[in-house]
Amino acid sequence: MLFPTTVVGSYPQPEWLIDREALGKRFPPRVRMRELWRVADSFLAEAQEDATLAAIKAQEEAGIDIISDGEMRRESYSNRFATALDGIDLDTPGVALDRSGHPNPVPRVVGRIRRKHAVEVEDLRFLKAHTSRRVKITLPGPFTMSQQAQVEFYGGSREAAADDYALAVNQEIHDLFAAGADVVQIDEPYLQARPEEARAYGMRALNRALEGIVGETVVHICFGYAAVIHARPSGYSFLPELRGCRCTQISLEAAQPGLDYSVLSGLSGKKVMLGVIDLSSREVETPEVVADRARRALPFVGPQDLVLAPDCGMKYLPRELAFAKLRALVAGARLLRREFAEGAQ
Repeated sequence: MLFPTTVVGSYPQPEWLIDREALGKRFPPRVRMRELWRVADSFLAEAQEDATLAAIKAQEEAGIDIISDGEMRRESYSNRFATALDGIDLDTPGVALDRSGHPNPVPRVVGRIRRKHAVEVEDLRFLKAHTSRRVKITLPGPFTMSQQAQVEFYGGSREAAADDYALAVNQEIHDLFAAGADVVQIDEPYLQARPEEARAYGMRALNRALEGIVGETVVHICFGYAAVIHARPSGYSFLPELRGCRCTQISLEAAQPGLDYSVLSGLSGKKVMLGVIDLSSREVETPEVVADRARRALPFVGPQDLVLAPDCGMKYLPRELAFAKLRALVAGARLLRREFAEGAQ
């Protein structure tokens, strides 16, 4: 299929599950925040499963081809995995600057980082049990986790921490593919936010996380959630370097930042998961707008290598708006497919 559609990862969590107003007043949590959940501990897992079923159904009804679990069990894209590792003091968080320069509570690394057990394999199995479509699961990347931590072990070296985060991610990816994942996505927004450190050791850690992996892997880099980071440049500070990444796909924002599509020519050999839905706007795109955003990439990316998606995770959007935007995404992809089918006749 040309122009398959997918989500970046997150889908809006229901109000009955999480306090969305409180969630929206702060940067995405780096540590676990039980106080955000509206459901008692004894019912929380069941409630998260029910919300996951709703997210699966919404994506299916919208017509999305490759679906996620909506990240319903997470307060943020990274904290579910990052706080499940050995070497982290969960009782006394540390502090680190977020990408806007503000201090944020973060995992405190007090010992060697190790994966104690599979973290998201059961999430994947639940997803696969409730859909017949292709599925993807998302993980935070090793460089991003090293930036979202107060590193007291390793002599304070984020670089050394990133190497062990990479090993943990690598083990998780192996288990996810063994459990039947079609696509595994690694979220690495801090490659864009901190490009100098990314060049120094971020790419090495990312490739270590992908070492020996056979399967469809995506690396997502972005400028941050549209609801949180409002000002953004029109180009990436860390992009050509990803041509040397072991992943098979690169996921980029394009709609909101008005990306200069010519930069995609530097990613030859990779599929591109292109953001064609602007999450900063409450306006629902028309199929023609979606198709036009995708067409502009075609001089630089072959149609067989283009995957269509929102710019980033949809976590902070109202549910009805997120659903409408997904339907527009699907309609735009269908419009493009018809054009290519007619052109082939």
